[in-house]
Amino acid sequence: MSLDRLSIVDTTLREGEQFYNANFSQKDKIKIATQLSDFGVEYIELTSPCVSSQSKEDCQVISRMGLKSKILTHIRCIKEDVITAIDTGVAGINLFSRISLSHDRYGLGPQMSQTLEKILDVLSFARENAPELEIRFSLEDAFRTRIEDLIVIYGAVGDSGLVDRLGVADTVGYALPRDVERVIKLLHVLTGMDIEFHCHNDTGSAVVNSYTAFEAGATHIDTTVLGIGERNGITSLAGFIARLYSFEAEMVKKKYNLGNLKHLHETVARILGIGIPWDHPIVGKSAFVHKAGVHTKAVILNPKSYEIIDPSDFNASRTIMVAHKLTGWNAVKDRAQKIGLSFEDDDIKKITLKIKNISDGRNIDLKEVDEILRKSCDLI
Repeated sequence: MSLDRLSIVDTTLREGEQFYNANFSQKDKIKIATQLSDFGVEYIELTSPCVSSQSKEDCQVISRMGLKSKILTHIRCIKEDVITAIDTGVAGINLFSRISLSHDRYGLGPQMSQTLEKILDVLSFARENAPELEIRFSLEDAFRTRIEDLIVIYGAVGDSGLVDRLGVADTVGYALPRDVERVIKLLHVLTGMDIEFHCHNDTGSAVVNSYTAFEAGATHIDTTVLGIGERNGITSLAGFIARLYSFEAEMVKKKYNLGNLKHLHETVARILGIGIPWDHPIVGKSAFVHKAGVHTKAVILNPKSYEIIDPSDFNASRTIMVAHKLTGWNAVKDRAQKIGLSFEDDDIKKITLKIKNISDGRNIDLKEVDEILRKSCDLI
C-alpha cells in the first residue's frame, strides 16, 4: 500500500476523551484540533454530539474553524444520531455497530438478518439525508466475531454503495498481526473499498497491528496523541509515525509536518496533567539518548549506527551521556570539544577512567564532569 493513499484519522478528541484522566474543555479541543491540523493529519474525529449539549456545540464550533483536516464525528448506527450529527456541520460521520458475541455460538440466523436489515436502513437514511458527507460503517470487536458474519455484514454494506469506507475495529486488542493481515486482505478483496483500522493496545500490539493493516490494504488508520483512550488506549500517533518513517522517511517528511509533533504531544500532556512517557517513540525523554560507551562511540562517528530515526527531522536533538560509569573515552572527548577543550587521546582515557571510578560509587552530573575536564586541562 502506498503512503499516498494513507490517511490518519486522529481520534484524540473522541477515543482520547475515554482516557481516565481526560476532560477536555472546548478551548482545549480547539487548541488540540488546530495543532493536529497543523501537523497534517487528514481527519480529526470528535465525540458524538449525542453525548451532551457541550459535545454537540464542540462539533459545531470545530467544524466551522476551516481546518485543513476533515472533521468527523463518531455515532451509533441509529437514525436519531445521524440527524444530530448532520446538524453539526461535520464533513463525515463514522457509524458503528456490533454483533453480539452470542453469534459465535449460534452463527447466522434470523437475528443476523434483522441486524443487517437495521444497519442498511440507517445507512440508507444517512445517505439520503446527507449525500455530500463521507460515511464510514464499522463493526466493533471484529476479531472476536465469526469470519462468516463479517463477510455477510461487510459484503452487504459494501454492495449497497451507501458508504465511502468500511471500518474494522480490534476493540480489545485481541488480534495478532496475522489475524489483522488475513481480515484486512479478505475485506479488501471482497469489497474493493477503502478500509479504516482501529486498534486497541491492551496487549501492546496497536502500532504493529496498525502498520500490518496498512500493508494489507487499509487506507485509514486511527491514532491518538500519546495513544490515549479507553483502558490502555489505541495506536499512538508518534508510534505510528515512527513506524512509517523507519521505512519511508522521505515520504513521511513530505506528508506531515514532523517538527510539530513534539509540541502537539506536550500540549496534550499538559492539558491532561500527565508527563510524556520516557519511552514514547520520538517524543519521549529518552528517545535519542545514548549512554553505553560502545554505542556513543558509534553514534559520534555515524548516528545511523544506533538511530533508525533522525532527531533533526523532528526538531529534536540527540544526547550523548557522559556522567556515568558506562561512559567511554570517545564520549568524554566529544564533551571536552563541546566546551572548548582539547586533549591527547592518552590523557582523555585517563580522565575517562577517573570519571568512571567516581561515578561507580555515586551519581554525578554533567557539571561535575565539566569541572573534572577543566581541572585536568589546567594540570596538563
